[in-house]
Amino acid sequence: MSNDLKRVGLIVGREWSMPPALIEEINSRDQGVVAEFARLGGTRENEPCPYDVLVDRISHEIPYYRTYLKNAALQGTRVINNPFMWSSDDKFFGASLATELGVAHPKTVVLPNRDYIPDITSESLSNLEYPLDWDAILDYIGLPAVLKDAYGGGWKEVYIVKSKEELLYRYNDAGRLTMVLQEFIKWEHYVRVMVLGQSWVLPMKYDPGERRYYVEHEHMSQELGDRVVGDSLKLCKALGYDMNTLEFAVRDGIPYALDFMNPAPDMDIYSLTPVYFRDVINAMADLCIRYAQMGRVDYQGEIVWNKFMSGGL
Repeated sequence: MSNDLKRVGLIVGREWSMPPALIEEINSRDQGVVAEFARLGGTRENEPCPYDVLVDRISHEIPYYRTYLKNAALQGTRVINNPFMWSSDDKFFGASLATELGVAHPKTVVLPNRDYIPDITSESLSNLEYPLDWDAILDYIGLPAVLKDAYGGGWKEVYIVKSKEELLYRYNDAGRLTMVLQEFIKWEHYVRVMVLGQSWVLPMKYDPGERRYYVEHEHMSQELGDRVVGDSLKLCKALGYDMNTLEFAVRDGIPYALDFMNPAPDMDIYSLTPVYFRDVINAMADLCIRYAQMGRVDYQGEIVWNKFMSGGL
């Protein structure tokens, strides 16, 4: 392999369709960039990273990978997505961020954990008000409501609660998870949006119940489409994510951002449909090649936290 070639490495889990398709697409472009599955193991401190770009699809489930990616970022590798931001996000921060940015979002309350590790005693929790004022919380959120893990994904630990009793049952069963309670948006239209490189946007009609995309290109009015695209870009730029999906529930013509921290979005061909899959692969290849050709991040001898959070860009 020529030393002049730029290298893209993919870190993946059980995916079978997206990774080989992306590798093939990048390698077929003949733009001085080659892609492959990254090989990792036994990383030394400050070890140089052989890749100019790393695409991270699985570090949220493999802690060693997340640790490796932070070291790679220190070496100037451009990581999609930034492991420092990904390590620090949560759904409640996202709710506050959306509100701050002027993006419509359901009312949200973060709840103290129900249980803690054994060494945590009542003295350790002296700052917490107890018991929680559940009536006041429900007066704000309303019923039905959505209870979900603030750090979760993939529809895990998500419950629609229709009464105070059901809420308390689910909350008491949550254990050490940090849960958020959120207003339920009864929608008439639902959109899932793929955003790549904080610039390429693909809004797709989606049914969250069936977890199915519909290939209908004209499924929104111009006004609604412009707002969904604008809100998607606004959120991704604020979060610093180069690979993300966002979900909007449309009620009375207003798109409410429900879920927009999906830094390892589903890119399977059967999920996206062959039509959208090809669009996403092409856009991902464009992004990887562009970042590889930009060269590694040069911190210019100034190693500060905000440069890691921004990916050095």
